Amino acid sequence: MHYQTESWGSYLPVARPVGDPVERIERMAAESAVVIFSVSTCCMCHAVKSLFCGMGVNPTVHELDHDPRGKELEKALARLSGAPPSAAVPVVFIGGKLVGAMDRVMASHINGTLVPLLKEAGALWL
Repeated sequence: MHYQTESWGSYLPVARPVGDPVERIERMAAESAVVIFSVSTCCMCHAVKSLFCGMGVNPTVHELDHDPRGKELEKALARLSGAPPSAAVPVVFIGGKLVGAMDRVMASHINGTLVPLLKEAGALWL
C-alpha cells in the first residue's frame, strides 16, 4: 500500500503543486489502480483504507492534511463528488474513475460490483 504518512506505510512525497486542483486530482487519480483521498484523522477514511487492504488491494493514499494545498483539493473533491465540504473525504478512484465516498464504495461492495471493478482496473487478480 502506498501512503503519504508513515503511520500507514511507505512514504510518497507530495507532488509539487501545479495548476488547477481538479486537474491535479485527475492526475493523482491516474497514478495507480486504486487511489484514496483521505485525512489521517478521519475514521471513515480509516475504514475505507481497511476495507481495501482486507481485500488484498494496494491503494495509493493521499493524506490531504499532509499536503500544503490539501484544503484546496478537499474543496475540489467535494465539488466532484457532490458531497458537502465538511464530508469531502474519503473519496475513492478506481481505474482513474471516480467511485465516490464511503457510502458508494460500501454499496458497490455489498451489491457485488466492487470486485469486478477492481479486477478490471488491475487491482485484484483473483
